[in-house]
Amino acid sequence: MTPETEPDRSVFSQIDFTSGAVAAVSGGSDSTALLLLLKDHLDRTAPATKLLAVTIDHALRPGSAAEAQAVARLCEDRGIAHRILVWSGRKPSTGLPAAAREARYRLLAEAAQTEGIGLILTGHTADDQAETVLMRQARQEGAREPGRGLAGIAPATLYDWRIWIARPLLGTRRAALREVLRRANVGWAEDPTNEDEAFERPRVRAALADRNGAREDALALAARAAVEREQLGHRAAALIRGFASRPAAGLIRLDPGFATAGDEAAAVYALRVLLATVGGVAFLPDQARSEALLNRLRATRFCATLSRTVVDARRASIFLRRETRNLPPAAPAVDNALWDGRRRITLGDESGAFLIAPLGAAGAAKRAIAEDGTPPSLIRAALAAEPVLWRASEYPGQRLAPMQDSPVLPGMAVCPVVAPFARFLPSFDLAPAGTVAALIGAPRLPAPPFGGHTAG
Repeated sequence: MTPETEPDRSVFSQIDFTSGAVAAVSGGSDSTALLLLLKDHLDRTAPATKLLAVTIDHALRPGSAAEAQAVARLCEDRGIAHRILVWSGRKPSTGLPAAAREARYRLLAEAAQTEGIGLILTGHTADDQAETVLMRQARQEGAREPGRGLAGIAPATLYDWRIWIARPLLGTRRAALREVLRRANVGWAEDPTNEDEAFERPRVRAALADRNGAREDALALAARAAVEREQLGHRAAALIRGFASRPAAGLIRLDPGFATAGDEAAAVYALRVLLATVGGVAFLPDQARSEALLNRLRATRFCATLSRTVVDARRASIFLRRETRNLPPAAPAVDNALWDGRRRITLGDESGAFLIAPLGAAGAAKRAIAEDGTPPSLIRAALAAEPVLWRASEYPGQRLAPMQDSPVLPGMAVCPVVAPFARFLPSFDLAPAGTVAALIGAPRLPAPPFGGHTAG
């Protein structure tokens, strides 16, 4: 059998369902088939596994509520627990698809966490993969990010550093999934926007249908690019392990040999990940500017800023730290909030009792101890940009958490995050993400859901 005529059901055997699974089911053919295949697999192999189907009603079309109810009826007929979650509130006038995606995964993650489940499954298919690759190719993402841009949709993605999103049907054509539904006498909803060529994806879908072999070529390109991206990540991770250290909170030191190690592509990628992490930005800095920065690191001493990160290149070391401009002002600390894109706030039961603010130059001056020979001025500058918790009733009085890894009370913490991967970490990038997490003292990666993937 080929994916054209029959889905590869063995892929479910490669997934760890220990904590259960949330199936994201919109009512379309792909996600409905995913639900039936998943239920069949669990019934045969692990019938006690907790399975929850979740339908997100984005409330963007008149028929969306009825489609969600149809999924509820299907789940009731098959003995599957089901929840409908509505994306409520005002919708943005621009960037609607991205906002809907963010809301969708946030709601799915909340449902999973409520049930103590660490895994979400979605029904992305080989057709989705081919369309994604062609869209990225049209935007020349492969040219801007060689070895990374055309890998397409990852088989698994870590959301918010806590819940895995797995896509077991990436090797299956949509036609095969619809045949599964026909044999089971199960219908599905058709989203009219999927045919509206005012949107990019439907235009690409139509183009694929008109070009013989285009889909297969796109899938082959994605497979090659995925291998290249993982290999690049492993090489970048090796450079970080070999040349990077953390003399103080918020300060990264690179040995000068980092810039001359001989693997320019890996060095540029490693530098981009480090700059984004230290600066707390969600996207890697520009490829061309990062290449130019690496070339300067080989030749001269200088001080520059890129992606909110100060790069201080000296004779014996290269130092990276968050610039002190545009730091967040003092504000109420919110549990599980991401502060400055760099630190995750955990308050436990103390929510509302504290403010969070940068330590500042005066506070940093009292703590700049350079035991390894790092210039105290650099430690002071790095610590000044680190967050500190204060009691709301005492600010700006007594400091209560002078370092991000010293909780005020049990259950409280301010932990580093790997900024470019903090929200969505594709399984292609586990090696650099895991290595940088170890470097900066961030929490370890949860075990990936698929066999064969590691954090490097």
